[in-house]
Amino acid sequence: MIHPSYVELMKVVNNDVEIGEEPVVNSRYSIVIAAAKRARQIIAGDEPMADKIICPKPLSIAVEELYEGKVKILPESSDEE
Repeated sequence: MIHPSYVELMKVVNNDVEIGEEPVVNSRYSIVIAAAKRARQIIAGDEPMADKIICPKPLSIAVEELYEGKVKILPESSDEE
């Protein structure tokens, strides 16, 4: 089994959401996209922020950063005119 699971990641990411607000992450897809974007940043040279790096692969580091709450996912803003 992969740890952390996407359910655990969703709980961590949506931890700061107030009751009645829309959660930041609604699906596995959102978690995958966020982890992939952060992994690309690490590949491009960004310094990893995770305290516990078990695997040196960028995607594993990105998932651990999300799980530790080191990286925040910002909700997309809609530019309505």
